[in-house]
Amino acid sequence: MTPNAQTLNPTPDDYSLLTDLYQLTMIACYCGEGIENYPASFELFTRRLPPNFGYLIAMGLAQGLEYLQSFHFTSNHLEALEKTGIFTHAPKKFWSTLASGKFTGDVYAVAEGSPIFANEPILRIEAPLWQAQLVETYLLNTINYQTLIATKSARIRDVAGDDAILLEFGTRRAFSPQGAMWAARAALAAGLDSTSNVATALKLGIKPSGTMAHSFIMAVGALEGGEDEAFRIFHRYFPNAPLLIDTYDTIEAAKRLSEQIKAGKIQVSGVRIDSGDLVTLSQKVRGFLPDSLLFASGDLDEWEITRLKELGACFDGYGLGTKLVTGTPVNGVYKLVEIKGIPTMKKSTDKITYPGRKQIFRSQDDLQIYSDRIALIEETPNHQEIPLLELVMKQGEVIQQPESLTTIQQRTRINVTKLPPSTRQINAPNSLSISLSTALKNLIDHA
Repeated sequence: MTPNAQTLNPTPDDYSLLTDLYQLTMIACYCGEGIENYPASFELFTRRLPPNFGYLIAMGLAQGLEYLQSFHFTSNHLEALEKTGIFTHAPKKFWSTLASGKFTGDVYAVAEGSPIFANEPILRIEAPLWQAQLVETYLLNTINYQTLIATKSARIRDVAGDDAILLEFGTRRAFSPQGAMWAARAALAAGLDSTSNVATALKLGIKPSGTMAHSFIMAVGALEGGEDEAFRIFHRYFPNAPLLIDTYDTIEAAKRLSEQIKAGKIQVSGVRIDSGDLVTLSQKVRGFLPDSLLFASGDLDEWEITRLKELGACFDGYGLGTKLVTGTPVNGVYKLVEIKGIPTMKKSTDKITYPGRKQIFRSQDDLQIYSDRIALIEETPNHQEIPLLELVMKQGEVIQQPESLTTIQQRTRINVTKLPPSTRQINAPNSLSISLSTALKNLIDHA
């Protein structure tokens, strides 16, 4: 593999090396001690929720499974690793294990779009130790990030309401091109209506959406005679696209558009306002353009949308960018819970983990209030409980058909509406109280 600092766009051939060095050094040690194929179980969960989050929406499983099916080591990969000099003392079995290896384990996971709470496993890997160890980094990357975006999107949908049009505009603010695609996918799956990310939209089989930039108004206006001419030109080619009206004077632009509509010169399906006093501007623009959709954009999130609505803003939809695709991360972790049938437990201060392979049993009482119980895998559900972790991959092969974004989106919305109002609120929410089974408590006490 020839080093090339300019070529850093990953492909499936790169998946095996998209990991942290210590995964490989540990595998070398496992091979040296002859334990690399011992059956191991790791669970992915978060110890605590981000500030002001009462729940998480699990997301990213589809990309995690695609990764597990694709990763492998080529001769070029192994040659490049060997040239680092780091593995000089690694046993020969390390190299033969990587060369012949692929993921052959089982995966249990909660369905994408499901609410999840602290210490509940989103996913469990059961595989030979070296495989289960290696996949940690990539799985955390995709599931942590997509879970964050899905949760924020679900919260935005919750405060905006079911009738609001929500558009994902975050590609230019996401942390990488790959992250931008994951963010768009997670946002759509958790409740947003469309994305401006063309590549993601086309891969998902949907239409991208968007408006225009201020640069279009400035460029065309300067060349063709002003803002109104820029509007007319854009409308000529894209008659159903909203117009961006805050480049110069938002109210004056709305007023002139109103006059042109009355004169039969143009039809305006919608307009977008990206700056200024959004409450006042929306109210005044609504007066001039009563039949056009009004969109807001510009550093919006669930708190800002709530504020706008409380102050009487007149928007039909919102474009979500920077604050959707960035923010406080979901700090998911991936921990060994069993090795060769022996339950394991981390006891570090503030980082304790629950031992053993586990299941989440969820129930609802007569008032439709959630109740979650974490139990050991061999336990059975109580009355009205259902298990959340399902077998989705067996011996390295996916055993479930991929779900559509619509299915995941519907699951997300239905599940969020079932959460208690105190859990759904965006300020100082109360997360669900999770109980532990007696058997799990006993295992913790004796670990």
